[in-house]
Amino acid sequence: MSTNVRPAAWSGLVPVDDTALAVTDTGGPGIPVVYLNGQFATQGYWRRVITELGHGYRHITYDERARGRTSHRSADYSFEAAVRDVDAVLAARGVERALVLGWSYGAFVAAHWASRNPGRALGAVLVDGAQPYDWLDEAMEQRIRKQFRRWGWFLPLLRPTGLTPRMNADELARCNIELGRVARERELAPVLDAIAVPTRYVVASGASLGSRGDEQERIRAGLAAVAARNPAIEISAKVASNHGAILRKDFRAVADAVREITPAGPADRAGR
Repeated sequence: MSTNVRPAAWSGLVPVDDTALAVTDTGGPGIPVVYLNGQFATQGYWRRVITELGHGYRHITYDERARGRTSHRSADYSFEAAVRDVDAVLAARGVERALVLGWSYGAFVAAHWASRNPGRALGAVLVDGAQPYDWLDEAMEQRIRKQFRRWGWFLPLLRPTGLTPRMNADELARCNIELGRVARERELAPVLDAIAVPTRYVVASGASLGSRGDEQERIRAGLAAVAARNPAIEISAKVASNHGAILRKDFRAVADAVREITPAGPADRAGR
């Protein structure tokens, strides 16, 4: 794409595989940032971060498969499908290189995409996710399945609002269990060690929905070793907010981590 072209703002559906994803692109000449949501969250969660970063960046958000009000259902809700969808969205918007910014589940997606695409990733910001830790065992799997079965009666009531995915309890549980497998030390540590682009973590504090006691803090504690092994990775901030509130209460820390990697500027500074 020519550096003289200012991509126009756009929103609509991007077809991919057997589904279509609701995408919003602010356009403009700024450095492209693609926002990767929490596992069952929507693109609206990024509103404060986007406002804080402002017009110096090109903001590309989307709702994953069966999330939000518009993205369609699919036969494939796997983690690998989520990573592939980053490429599909960027290709649809004509973006070759971008910074990936992910929260929670989206941080895992961002880490994998950045690790696999060193020539295309301008950097990665990982918000309270992508922490290698073996938290999944058989007892935890059963706990997750039971939890989603318990929630199953009221989740359909929220679907018209876009606040919960159009997925059944078993699909939701399987997604969460797969994330536990992706997070295992032997699975995630090599991915993080292979990242060759500037990467920043923003880490929350305290518990998160579904965690018990100090589980979440034990998971976060392993990041120091990750940063020690890979000079491309740094912990930008540990903030007071918990996992669920971090994008709402500490959006400035998230925006600052983006600025640490790549200050706002014209698109040609992003290699466009």
